[in-house]
Amino acid sequence: MQTTNHILMIRPVDFKFNEQTAGNNKFQQATEQSDVQQQALAEFDGFVKMLRTNGVDVTVIDDTLDPATPNSIFPNNWVSFHDDGSVYLYPMFSENRRWERRKDIIDQLSQQFEVNHISDLSFFEQQVLFLEGTGSMVLDRENKIAYACLSVRTDEEVLNNFCMLTGYTPVCFQAIDETNFPIYHTNVMMCIGDTFAVVCFDSIPNQQEKENVKQRLSSTGKEIVTISFDQMNHFAGNMLQVQNKNKERLLVMSEQAYLSLEKDQVIALEKHCKLIYAPLYTIEKNGGGSARCMLAEIHLPVK
Repeated sequence: MQTTNHILMIRPVDFKFNEQTAGNNKFQQATEQSDVQQQALAEFDGFVKMLRTNGVDVTVIDDTLDPATPNSIFPNNWVSFHDDGSVYLYPMFSENRRWERRKDIIDQLSQQFEVNHISDLSFFEQQVLFLEGTGSMVLDRENKIAYACLSVRTDEEVLNNFCMLTGYTPVCFQAIDETNFPIYHTNVMMCIGDTFAVVCFDSIPNQQEKENVKQRLSSTGKEIVTISFDQMNHFAGNMLQVQNKNKERLLVMSEQAYLSLEKDQVIALEKHCKLIYAPLYTIEKNGGGSARCMLAEIHLPVK
């Protein structure tokens, strides 16, 4: 299935602007804010409460102070969980993000879920090649297609290796922002649900690549909702479809993303899902990621 009711989230203990990631993540903005951790923690807890109120099963695990991992709030970059019981670990661009890969987290999840196999792709870091999980890839799990905009954090060789191991088909393209700077993660410019897709097509400059993405989405029955550069910059591409315990489909996003949507876009998306959102302004500004980045979907079979 494309969606799951089970989500992993990492509660921050020292969230802050990460200088190691800022060079290629133009969504990050350094601030003079003195209480970044406190504000981020309040936003995190409010987000978790909102998800649980809507019937989503959220496993929250606390981050650790040592080693220092200022971006641990975004676990979907280092791990993905699949319905055959497999777990994939990913090569990370920034050295201080590599410490986010924690075996104890997988061990804890294995008490509730079946973990049959762990594939560790982090050895690609030795070759200076990276693939940052479901940030780098937007997965159509039902049709086994991995959409990916190539960047310093998303290498085609590693992507092809993942696809070979999982049976996914890669769909690669280049994506840029309005200043022609490469977009660091695919999941800030597109989101795929079971019957819809949200895409910033303006960010794909190559017409052939753009048409290929449109054709793939249309051929798999997705209604396409197109967003602008400005909406992408407000994280309207950084959404995730989940379901709750009653199998109700939900589209999770930040308040900033929701407020950037036009009325017709909201109407189009509400045909497919209930839209839910929470304020994540401090996390978005300092971390350069939003709601989707904070959610690692657990598709593992329940014991």
